[in-house]
Amino acid sequence: MRILGIESSCDETAAAVVEDGHRLLSNVVRTQIDIHKVYGGVVPEVAARSHIEVINPVINQALEDAHLTWADIDGIAVTYAPGLSGSLLVGTLAARTLAAQKHIPLYPIHHVEAHVYANFITDQANGIDLTLPTTQPTFPMLALIVSGGHSQLVLFRDHGDYELLGQTQDDAVGEAFDKVAKIIGLPYPGGPSIAEAAKSGDPKKYQLPKAKMQGAYDFSFSGLKTAVLRAVQREVGVDTTFPSFELPGLLNDAQRADFAASFQNTAIETLVDKAEKAFHDRSPASVVIAGGVAANQELRRQLQERLPIDINYAPMQLCTDNGAMIATLGCFYAARKEATSPFSLEIQPSLSMTKTAWNQAA
Repeated sequence: MRILGIESSCDETAAAVVEDGHRLLSNVVRTQIDIHKVYGGVVPEVAARSHIEVINPVINQALEDAHLTWADIDGIAVTYAPGLSGSLLVGTLAARTLAAQKHIPLYPIHHVEAHVYANFITDQANGIDLTLPTTQPTFPMLALIVSGGHSQLVLFRDHGDYELLGQTQDDAVGEAFDKVAKIIGLPYPGGPSIAEAAKSGDPKKYQLPKAKMQGAYDFSFSGLKTAVLRAVQREVGVDTTFPSFELPGLLNDAQRADFAASFQNTAIETLVDKAEKAFHDRSPASVVIAGGVAANQELRRQLQERLPIDINYAPMQLCTDNGAMIATLGCFYAARKEATSPFSLEIQPSLSMTKTAWNQAA
């Protein structure tokens, strides 16, 4: 079974073809990072227009790279939730049109759930050179899903059978990385820039707090972000009335690196603390991390150090938004669920993982 996956939930336009839920045949991603870097974050209207410009070429390139024609495609999987409304519309309209025109089954995919399935890709076609896991995760599986919009701990008992153990109650961890990067004068996106600066910093230089949550597996990063702001203000000798956008100019490179390292260490420890508790409480057979922050090397190091289990990590290229994860989950949908009519599929910008197509249609 060969599934074409289409992803356009935020600022990447992506398409890929995956065979039988594990073999990657192509993976095309057009990022908008350089466009949004000027604004310090994603501008929804700009993102949607950029998707429109490249969606068809990206899809065609994915087919060409896989050396396939439309006759070889058994299904189209597309992100319909969650994400930016305009961005989601571009991808879903393209998928719906192609499914109707070419009489190919259509499968709606939840973006956050799909991030987990990047870990199920274990093989690749000639010409693709990714360092992939050697085996697929086994159930029950604990997934730490961390990105710019989501921070969740989910226990998967099987495909489509999962329990949301905990999630962020305010900022997602990736969002906190972006905001802290802005405070200390590092470029967008914050995750990679903080990780790079932290390499030359002292992670113990500034003592930053971890939020105490009522939910055993819940996260909070808003207070940590504010604690960094206050620590920077103290470090440079200004009060809270000082314009925050002028703070970076008062920091030297050593201070910037120390703040980056201290923030990253605290944020990652917060994630790993909850993952470690969930592991010991629920005894999963495997653990995966998913989402853009899953590319963070400090997160991988701490998890491997504190969990008594080997973890196979998806390659960096499949941690950020991509079509391969959409196509992979689409393979499992196609084997277990009826296709959706291309004439009725609607986007769901705020849909929870607990209300996906696994749960909706009997």
